[in-house]
Amino acid sequence: MINQFEVMETIKMIQEEKLDIRTITMGISLRDCSDADGEAARRKIYDKITRYAANLVKIGEDIEKEYGIPIIHKRISVTPISLIAESCDEEDYVKFAKTLDAAAEAVGVNFIGGFSALVHKGYTSGDRKLIRSIPLALSTTQKVCSSVNVASTKAGINMDAVAEMGQVIKEAAELTAADGGLACAKLVVFANVPEDNPFMAGAFHGIGEPECVINVGISGPGTVKSALEKVKGADFGTVAETIKKTAFKITRMGQLVAQEASRRLGVSFGILDLSLAPTPAIGDSVAHILEEMGLERCGTHGTTAALAMLNDAVKKGGTMASSYVGGLSGAFTPVSEDAGMIDAVVKGALSIDKLEAMTCVCSVGLDMIVVPGSTKAETLSAIIADETAIGVVNNKTTAVRIIPAPGKNVGDVVEFGGLLGSGPVMAVNPFGSEAFIKRGGRIPAPIHSLRN
Repeated sequence: MINQFEVMETIKMIQEEKLDIRTITMGISLRDCSDADGEAARRKIYDKITRYAANLVKIGEDIEKEYGIPIIHKRISVTPISLIAESCDEEDYVKFAKTLDAAAEAVGVNFIGGFSALVHKGYTSGDRKLIRSIPLALSTTQKVCSSVNVASTKAGINMDAVAEMGQVIKEAAELTAADGGLACAKLVVFANVPEDNPFMAGAFHGIGEPECVINVGISGPGTVKSALEKVKGADFGTVAETIKKTAFKITRMGQLVAQEASRRLGVSFGILDLSLAPTPAIGDSVAHILEEMGLERCGTHGTTAALAMLNDAVKKGGTMASSYVGGLSGAFTPVSEDAGMIDAVVKGALSIDKLEAMTCVCSVGLDMIVVPGSTKAETLSAIIADETAIGVVNNKTTAVRIIPAPGKNVGDVVEFGGLLGSGPVMAVNPFGSEAFIKRGGRIPAPIHSLRN
């Protein structure tokens, strides 16, 4: 049982170390909203979202007040729209995105995810229409987030989709050039995407999920760093144990919030995502945790080993605290959203190549990376291909959220605001990948995918 004493034990973490619940995300199935008439489908979608999520924000705020636990965002994820919209004969799915945006605005949530497609083995007609609609959809809505899964360990890598996503990202950036390519901050390209992730921009409600569910994403990089400050000079066994114990406490707090939200909303509790999700605020950085272990600057030699240990210890501590762990779970390394990562890039300690190596052992992948606006679509696709290969071969989730900021060059800084922070423009390899990307087809699944 979780009791009030366990919550009180975390008060210092909340007040002094920036511990928070990053998100309560309500997953809503839209499978019964399909209709041959697009207008009818959109009415069903709007009505269902606003009915189920009517009290989500209020209940989240009530829990915050009663327990003194900050809950930064309230969000919604829905069934991938490509699956719902393809029942109608419309060629453009932007209207579906605007319906999601209107529903999110009506219930007061911060974001809604699920303008998504799963194309790791190939396209349906609905997938093609949705992907073509992404740039305009994200540039004309405020709260809608999009994701496309282009690879899996079982299927391999859909290189046709990888090539197309480079073009989609370029177009989305150009349509929001006045905001530094902001639309791309709401778009993630995945390998091995989880169906229960509560974090944006990649959240959607998978087809194996229940009718409605509450998933909670916890945070707390500042809390972990503070704990490590108390064991300076200790060996790595002590460091790992310290992280595990801290992750346990953080997860117990998240479990309480998840159970309370589930009970009050009258829907099932799904999972806790144990991810350490940083913010641009000082004292809330994953990079600073790694530096507390003894690295002069995040990105120097030893960074991948430090991140691997951090990720493992967080998962071990969290799984002892809750039997329902899912989503991504581990440590996020989004450059623009982490003050330490930003500083490491500015100081020249952290490159895209080093970040790629770090993604072999972290929760997700190349996240909130800003590159020059002149970067070719094929180069973006090649970056996606490299990252998905890491996920496919290592049987883990990887992702790319990259922003080719129009008119910006290496050394410039793009301001996004809020949790998205500010992104220093990073250099990409100047040599081309066009001939590689133009091959198309599917890179086969690795041999170890045959595990039946």
